[in-house]
Amino acid sequence: MIGPTDHYPKNERQRSLVTMDVEFWLERWHRREIGWHRNEINAHLQEFWPSLALDRNACVFVPLCGKTLDLIWLVGQGHRVIGVELAEVAVREIFAEQGLTPTVTEMGPFRRYQLDELVILCGDFFDLKPEHLNQVDAVFDRASLIALPPEMRRRYADKMASLMPSPVPTLLVSLEYDQKTRPGPPFAVHRDEVETLFGDRYRIEPLARLDVLAESPNNLKRGLTSLHEQAYRLSPRV
Repeated sequence: MIGPTDHYPKNERQRSLVTMDVEFWLERWHRREIGWHRNEINAHLQEFWPSLALDRNACVFVPLCGKTLDLIWLVGQGHRVIGVELAEVAVREIFAEQGLTPTVTEMGPFRRYQLDELVILCGDFFDLKPEHLNQVDAVFDRASLIALPPEMRRRYADKMASLMPSPVPTLLVSLEYDQKTRPGPPFAVHRDEVETLFGDRYRIEPLARLDVLAESPNNLKRGLTSLHEQAYRLSPRV
């Protein structure tokens, strides 16, 4: 688990708080400063995904997916999976590290990588339109909401609503810590904000809260005393 601001030079952390621009993330990938990437499947995903009670052939959307192994796990559950990722190096590595060769085509502002049931759209999440996704049956968000500063999180929630006018079951994983102690990313997103962003369309159910401070030693050195990973099930309101 990477903690807040690990591997981010101070001046670039400050820039991230203001803009979170395209260049910021592309530079991180270029420099291999990808401390947020995990080399294992997310524990919350494995434990709680079955509780969404999806059909095996359901289509799952994973925004700001990076090269997460969670994509491969979801495909292994029989799902069709669509991810969106800004950094093309990450998209290529998703397939290369699995020894896979995708078909690559152009789709409007996106480069579309596909192999069987896995599709990754390489481009800016905020350029997505509903037709890029077609029918989505569920969402897994482990690293998107917490990647965005406060001023962008409402825009993110509104974009998700525009992409899926009818809300779909969602598994959301957030981080909780004292934001005053550290700038992001990743940012702290507490339950009250989750309710504010999504409560009009979803019933918010906390599932599990894990203490992950010990997994992030750099934060110990910087005086952070509490860091938790919180999982939520978002169920569409009837």
